[in-house]
Amino acid sequence: MTDFIVYPAIDLRFGNVVRLRQGKAEQQTVYSHDPKPVAEKWIEQGATWLHVVNLNGAFGETTHENEKALAEIMSISDGKLKIQLGGGIRSISHIENALSSGVSRVVLGTAVIEKPEFGGEVLARFGGEKIAFAFDVVDHELKTFGWQSHSDISMGTLAKTLAEAGAQTLIYTNIQKDGMQTGVDWEDAKLLADQTGLSVVASGGAASLDDIVMVRSAGLDGVIVGRALYEGNFTLAEALNVS
Repeated sequence: MTDFIVYPAIDLRFGNVVRLRQGKAEQQTVYSHDPKPVAEKWIEQGATWLHVVNLNGAFGETTHENEKALAEIMSISDGKLKIQLGGGIRSISHIENALSSGVSRVVLGTAVIEKPEFGGEVLARFGGEKIAFAFDVVDHELKTFGWQSHSDISMGTLAKTLAEAGAQTLIYTNIQKDGMQTGVDWEDAKLLADQTGLSVVASGGAASLDDIVMVRSAGLDGVIVGRALYEGNFTLAEALNVS
């Protein structure tokens, strides 16, 4: 197993750092109008990775302000930490642009759920270390297009296809828990890891250090934390030191 990673989340919408509840745009809280000092704060507290989401991209909205915000984050990340970027990345050119900008790993969801063979194509082209796959789920059903649409493909079928194509990392999000601070769905994340043998990062619902402990104890490879950090439930430094 790789080292356990705590990923502080920076969700961008119109250039602001925000958090949504259950992925709903109308349930948005803005935490900062300037993402750069937010990223600097996570670096100061020991972050090795940031999980950045272009929400406008996911929703099919204009992304200019988020692109500028990402560039500002990237300007301070060089050599200090790695960036994992998701949200609206649905083509080879999108992936190439993200990686050429200095992003370490691109997260694909909709593009691969809608067209599973695209997963094999990007893995062959870029390698498993540079591509992660987002399994965003409500009641065990995959969601697409910013969590607004439903897919009929099963998680198990897609996970097997991706594993056989050389995938390394899956990000499992229980949408019903995301932004709600009701605890991480580590059980289903662990089940996915056990079924695929892939590295699985759990996302959604972290409220306390106990949640971090549970995810780590389950043998998962990481956890993405957003609202709990922004609300001050615990510090990133504390989360990084759990055992």
